[in-house]
Amino acid sequence: MSIRILCIGEIVGKSGVFTVKSLLPAVKKQYNIDFVIANGEGATGGYGIGKNHAIYLKKLGIDVLTSGERIYYKMDMVQFIANASFILRPANYPQGNPGRGWWIYEKNQVKIGIINALGQSGFNRTHLTNPYVLIPDIINRIKKETDVIIVDFHATTTAEKQSMFYHLDGKVSAVVGTHFKTQTADETVLPGGTAVITDLGRAGSLESVGGLDPKVEIQKLVTQIPERSKDCWEALELQGVVLEIDESGKALSIERLRVPCEEEFHEREGDSNRDNGSED
Repeated sequence: MSIRILCIGEIVGKSGVFTVKSLLPAVKKQYNIDFVIANGEGATGGYGIGKNHAIYLKKLGIDVLTSGERIYYKMDMVQFIANASFILRPANYPQGNPGRGWWIYEKNQVKIGIINALGQSGFNRTHLTNPYVLIPDIINRIKKETDVIIVDFHATTTAEKQSMFYHLDGKVSAVVGTHFKTQTADETVLPGGTAVITDLGRAGSLESVGGLDPKVEIQKLVTQIPERSKDCWEALELQGVVLEIDESGKALSIERLRVPCEEEFHEREGDSNRDNGSED
């Protein structure tokens, strides 16, 4: 018996939420998906995720939302995450912080442990526990209940992610990288049975800067003046991987996924600010 898990790259902005809404039901059916994980780090305007977006994405069929260094950017999430077990913040934040960094879920009578962790390089606002020391301890706790364990490692450098791959090979079912928002083509199953990919990519626009309007992002770099980012709607695509994991927790396969979104966005079709959140 095996379980099939879909891991979706970072959902960026309203266009990313729309992409998930449009494509997720068909993808789940086509690939016979049992469980869905997505990184929601940029769902609200590209910077963090608000309560409304989190609830809406859960209703669309995402079982677990992982995050990164922007998990507390939206004030309503700081309060909401404390009682929302389907949302994970990085485990290496201080233990007293709202929310949880790992959890054990159950689907189709299979228990699945999910760990969310933040890398050490490039996040100047955060000074967190060393994930290379912390994650093995969490794994030991999860293994008391299940051997199926997925790690979302939200990190800035390829070297740090790949070091984590080999650090955890044979100890977890998969380590998927997020934060680049650009899908890499290095998916593989390591000798110990751990499936890995350096970055899952994104759900949102491909003709963009990390899913956001290039003109605005370029202007900010040219002038050094803060400006509100804008959603980009060109060439929408859902990116990620499909994992197949056996009952012993070993990865049988990892398949990279890129699904273009052909549906046109219409404000009246349940994607209004009221329905999927346009929190600042």
